[in-house]
Amino acid sequence: MKNRFVAALSEGERVDDIFLVIEKSLHRFQNPKADGEEEFLRLVLGDKSGTINAVMWQGAREGYRCCVASPLVRVTGQVGTYREQPQLTVESLSPVAREQVNLADFQRASERDRRQMVAELRELIQSLENPHLQDLLRYFFEDRKFLIAFADAPAAKSIHHAYVGGLLEHTLETVSICLHLVKLYPRYLNRDLLVAGALLHDIGKVKEYDAHALNFAITDAGKLFGHIILGLQMVEEALAGLKDFPQDLAAELLHMILSHHGQREWGSPEPPKTMNAFALHHADYLGAQMNHFHEVLDRHRAGEGKWTPLDGKLERSLYLGFLSRDLGEE
Repeated sequence: MKNRFVAALSEGERVDDIFLVIEKSLHRFQNPKADGEEEFLRLVLGDKSGTINAVMWQGAREGYRCCVASPLVRVTGQVGTYREQPQLTVESLSPVAREQVNLADFQRASERDRRQMVAELRELIQSLENPHLQDLLRYFFEDRKFLIAFADAPAAKSIHHAYVGGLLEHTLETVSICLHLVKLYPRYLNRDLLVAGALLHDIGKVKEYDAHALNFAITDAGKLFGHIILGLQMVEEALAGLKDFPQDLAAELLHMILSHHGQREWGSPEPPKTMNAFALHHADYLGAQMNHFHEVLDRHRAGEGKWTPLDGKLERSLYLGFLSRDLGEE
């Protein structure tokens, strides 16, 4: 049974509880008290309330094997801080069978109703005037097996929308931002193309993440190719089965998917080279960043001041400003 959730843990607290292993990695360090290098285990542990960084200094290799054997582990240790963030120092790890826990304690889900989001997605497809793009979207989203997988998938493993239904939620947010951009720049943006690109830009994540794994493990295909290439392949395969799909329309749509991360350093083989691709990239980025920002703010508790702890991914602390009044700050 789960006794204490991550969000409730405080500095100095002793821990003996079950957690989900989100990330695991072995590292080497020079121990001045011993000859040569030794290993330590770095972890990200979590449950439905959030995640916490963890480190294990003794028995790191055995601990790593335990995490490989089971994504659910019983952890004993103590909560401290490292670089202004909570960190759990692990003393022992042992595997836990899925049958011994309530799985709902360990996997978050979107706060939005998935059936409502699917209905919204269908309305968007119906709103398109371009019959070729509409046929392409129906190829995917009228396939019941694909639609279920898409609605269950996370948008990421840990950075943003990292929960059941996260991919669908993120996709609809991206479309919404794109529609606002169309209103601002109607001369330069194609509404139907931008909506189609937004709906399809992350479909490769259906193959990148194992939605049946509690920790959304990355699949072999995900590790080998990544969701951009997987999504590109999926759309190319669909296009091959559609008659008379305009070649120039297909080229721009594929470029939008290929370039939606914006830069080669961020994972896109090419940067955006059309207005529609440029708009999609920024809509995708804004939606992801806003989700991560509010995740950081939501983890902040009353009595902890007007600034959040340093967030490693954002590389900054966030100021709550007037929001602090709602948290009971003076």
